[in-house]
Amino acid sequence: MSNVLNRELGLLEFNRRVLAQAEDPNIPLLERLRFLCIVSSNLDEFFEVRVAWLKQNKEQRVKRGQLNVEESKQILADIASTAKALISKQYKILRETLLPTLKDEGIWFLRRREWTKEQQLWVHAYFVRELLPILTPIGLDPSHPFPKLLNKSLNFVVELEGKDAFGRQSNIAIVQAPRILPRMVRLPEHISTSQNTFVFLSSILHAHVHELFLGMEVKGCYQFRVTRDTDLAVDEEDIKNLRIAIEDELHDRQYGQAVRLEVADTCPAYMQEFLLKQFGLSEQDLYCVDGPVNLVRMMSVPDMVNRSDLVFPPFTPSIPAELVNRSIFDAISRSDILLHHPYQSFQPVVDLVQQGAIDPSVIAIKMTVYRTGTDSDLMKALIAAAQAGKQVTVVVELMARFDEEANINWASLLEDAGAHVVYGVFGYKVHAKMLMLVRRENGLLKHYVHLGTGNYNQKTARLYTDFGLLTCDEDIASDVNDIFIQITGLGKAGGLKKLFQSPFTLHNMVIRNIERETQHALSGKKGLIIAKMNALVETQVIEALYKASQAGVKIQLIIRGVCGLRPGVKGLSENISVRSIVGRFLEHPRIYYFYNDAKEDLFISSADWMGRNFFRRIETCTPITNKKVKRRVFYEGLRLFLSDNCNSWEMNSDGTYKKRVARGQKRAAQTLLMQKYTK
Repeated sequence: MSNVLNRELGLLEFNRRVLAQAEDPNIPLLERLRFLCIVSSNLDEFFEVRVAWLKQNKEQRVKRGQLNVEESKQILADIASTAKALISKQYKILRETLLPTLKDEGIWFLRRREWTKEQQLWVHAYFVRELLPILTPIGLDPSHPFPKLLNKSLNFVVELEGKDAFGRQSNIAIVQAPRILPRMVRLPEHISTSQNTFVFLSSILHAHVHELFLGMEVKGCYQFRVTRDTDLAVDEEDIKNLRIAIEDELHDRQYGQAVRLEVADTCPAYMQEFLLKQFGLSEQDLYCVDGPVNLVRMMSVPDMVNRSDLVFPPFTPSIPAELVNRSIFDAISRSDILLHHPYQSFQPVVDLVQQGAIDPSVIAIKMTVYRTGTDSDLMKALIAAAQAGKQVTVVVELMARFDEEANINWASLLEDAGAHVVYGVFGYKVHAKMLMLVRRENGLLKHYVHLGTGNYNQKTARLYTDFGLLTCDEDIASDVNDIFIQITGLGKAGGLKKLFQSPFTLHNMVIRNIERETQHALSGKKGLIIAKMNALVETQVIEALYKASQAGVKIQLIIRGVCGLRPGVKGLSENISVRSIVGRFLEHPRIYYFYNDAKEDLFISSADWMGRNFFRRIETCTPITNKKVKRRVFYEGLRLFLSDNCNSWEMNSDGTYKKRVARGQKRAAQTLLMQKYTK
């Protein structure tokens, strides 16, 4: 039970750290609102994926003896209790801190009782013009059962009294707010106290919902929202075509099993019970909120308000000096090039593919696609390369959660252009970030490779921190090509020359390196491990780290999200420290460092130290041997963040976190890196 519960509570604990950003007066005000909305977005996914999985698999785990009934109930109860406390704090911050402070800055969110006469008239006209023609109220009676509502859609349950034109007497109706409409509506300046005065769409609908039920009395109107299980149920035994199977499942995703019900706290108990019954949920799954039931929609506000003083100052990523005024192929041929995003631009990766698409010497391009987005210059360049007659092979991961539809669309366009599209290996997600171009130079074939820790996504490359290596190393190129052949073809996995790979060699390599540090410490030598990643939960790795700590190895971990290890426990983990960095950018790279008796082995990888990454995904791990590149990865990825005293949260031995308070000079690693790479 503890492993399951620790992971889920760890995800909620991470969101508590993100929520703390919304309270931090040192962060620009609109960015604080954005952090508040990010928590809501994260929690949506938490319920759609993690809680849904727990509910779905509860009975199976009980049958297998992994849990008993009471343990299973307790896990869900503990998660609900923790989540409700977090959400309660979130809404309190919105009501008591952010909204008043925003109002002081001239950014108003008017409630219905605050509307002036002029504003009431404008809102009514907006309702008649924009809402009334597309709303579809559904009265509940034998001919109109409770509707099947979309996942996370905004809805209203309306309590009525009286008979309609047909003599029907139904006391409940459901109104769903169309998703096409904006949730935040700006009022015109001439009827507002500020040019940034907003009303919620829910307030507009609430104020005029009676116009949907002429001749009947509206006794109450309460907003609610249901969160559903969004997992795609693809049966490996029955499947014949993965792409068709996923396309068939995508529509049903919006109507999966309900896992959470959010209601406004004004909703009476009897109406809450009615809604819970319709969705097959219990009181434990009910979340009453004092405010809008979908705070994610407030994410649009920072972009709607033109106040540069209330957002982070703009930052333009730099281009590595090695690539300025030089052919990208020539630059990579001279030496390995490290890209550190978002401080350095992702554009060189795009340039590599775009130039490869038009360069007559480039004869083949191979690439993995996990999350590339709906508008990708990389995908467009691959399509152009295929249309130009080059050999283009793209491994598209169709099971990349929430990106399935975008990936299917790109796969279709790539196939139409003549590219070879492969959907990975069923049962193993292709999470490796690999790109290879084959170029004919002086009669010989030369390989240009990019290996990264993050996705090939131009948008997130400006928000997530990641490393990417551009190289012509022949051994690495040979390994990358072998992995592509493994994925696209059939056969046993051969030995790789430099790279390590999941699910075959990566886990053993990590364990072996930890054990080597342990032996060095036991023999009186220095033992040191530093690692940075998104999550650490794999039990064998944790046990190995505990043994290393007991042997005297110093272990410094930078884990952004969930960490199943507990540092500072006497006799177990006294030599281990764990910190989490939460700042302007999302920390995303995976870096492993082992001192190895002063040889200092350093790796970048696409894999976290989790069971799924080691055993159920195809991942790569790249040794960094170029001295200049190694120094940069160590300093910019590890050392700077170990000394961060502004955005660093230190884990206590009980799994809670305490923010590190700057004493003296402030050292915010992300800020220092922005300063270093500012144009």
